[in-house]
Amino acid sequence: MITPAALKPTLSLALQLARRDLRNRYLGSFSGGAWALLQPLVQLAVYAFVFGYVFRQRLPGADAPGYVPFLVVAMWPWTAFAEALSRATTAIQDNASLLGKVALPRAALVLAPVLASFAIHGVGFIGLLLVMLVIGTGISPAGLLLMLPALALLFLFALGLALLLAALQVFVRDIAPALPQMLMLWMFLSPVFYGRYVMPEGVRSWFDFNPMTGFVEYLRFALLDMPMPGLRAVFCSVLAVALALAAGVFAFRRLQRHFEDFL
Repeated sequence: MITPAALKPTLSLALQLARRDLRNRYLGSFSGGAWALLQPLVQLAVYAFVFGYVFRQRLPGADAPGYVPFLVVAMWPWTAFAEALSRATTAIQDNASLLGKVALPRAALVLAPVLASFAIHGVGFIGLLLVMLVIGTGISPAGLLLMLPALALLFLFALGLALLLAALQVFVRDIAPALPQMLMLWMFLSPVFYGRYVMPEGVRSWFDFNPMTGFVEYLRFALLDMPMPGLRAVFCSVLAVALALAAGVFAFRRLQRHFEDFL
């Protein structure tokens, strides 16, 4: 499926499909692509109010960043990751009419929504970070470069899971309806809205085994000069990326020959 010879046409087609997806998604809307920035901003305002004002979530240390930067650094990448999975899971099913008519690299159908989600939210994330940097909210300038490896790995993590889920969705149609609930549960089990320090002492070490913990804590380390995640958390995150890619590629390669029989 994804060999060096097939990689170029797969990527080329995925980029074309991603551009079409972004164009169609915002075509005819008054705000255009700005809605991709406005929607997370509204979510950010709601979460910041609920957790920062109602529940009075506070960060330890006199030099700790404010709660809004703390939340932005984790929430925007999570939004890109969750949207990529949600859109890519039904990519093969949604394009069933193409599979029997056109010879195309099927992995491109899955790669396209992942690219589109990370592209549009990545632009919004970087733009917001630059604004926060200018107004002096504790964002580290060097962190803008340090965060790139983490975002690249998060993209690969999303792609691996997307390939796996998109292939399984063809045969098990329950995955797509259940995915939003599973993603919401995963989000609240990850230190997106809080730091692991708010949890009981005996529970904190278990967060290392959640792959999102390494990403979230590394981004806060790079951008907000918060403590670096432990080696175990980083190792679990990198291992999860490798396993997701391996499982996704393997499952997609083995199952794609049967797609047309079940669509």
